[in-house]
Amino acid sequence: MNRRPQHLTAREEEILRAIRHSIRDRGEALSVRELGLRSPASVAYHLANLEDRGALVRDGRSWQSCRLTG
Repeated sequence: MNRRPQHLTAREEEILRAIRHSIRDRGEALSVRELGLRSPASVAYHLANLEDRGALVRDGRSWQSCRLTG
């Protein structure tokens, strides 16, 4: 079952776009620091929200091991 919401915020779309490009170009997602928001805590907050909503899944402990769903 795909739990991805119909509407994502602009920041969530920006983060997903950056992750998608990184996976395509490098084979892995960007690290929290590489995503480049003002603080790593705010990036982790957005990533956790996206994970809760089902837009991405972490395969390990690191966000670099995440993969996009749907």
